[in-house]
Amino acid sequence: MNAPADRAEDPAAEAWRWAWFMLSGDRPAGAFGFELVAAGPGAAELAMTVPPVALNAFGTCHGGVLFTLADAALSIACNSRGQQSVAQTCSIAFLRPVQAGDRLIARASERARTARTAIYDCAVVNGATGKVVAEFRGHSRTIAGHMPSVRPPETG
Repeated sequence: MNAPADRAEDPAAEAWRWAWFMLSGDRPAGAFGFELVAAGPGAAELAMTVPPVALNAFGTCHGGVLFTLADAALSIACNSRGQQSVAQTCSIAFLRPVQAGDRLIARASERARTARTAIYDCAVVNGATGKVVAEFRGHSRTIAGHMPSVRPPETG
């Protein structure tokens, strides 16, 4: 199956375009203020500042929010080549507590890839301390079809 004719020839530009598409359509990412920092073939970096609404009963960031941040980075990384891919299985280890106002950075990178399956690791780091607060591993599965033709808005 061939990709649509309007695909960027530059893999980095194509990855950025799919990253923009994935993040702009992700409602939880919008609700928590996820920001696209970087994207490339098989890789993605997102950031967020933890809002008070993300805190659990102990006053620390809810694990589901950390998982959602890492999962969003996975979705961008595994769709970076323009083929539709979905998470097949994911796991996360929570290592340190996170407070409201903390700046988090999630860096997802491809570890292995076959024709239809890939493995990604994502470290969620506290931007102020540089310490890893969570480690995420996700397996993705490529499904039928290519990503739709999209163009991110022009930036000035």
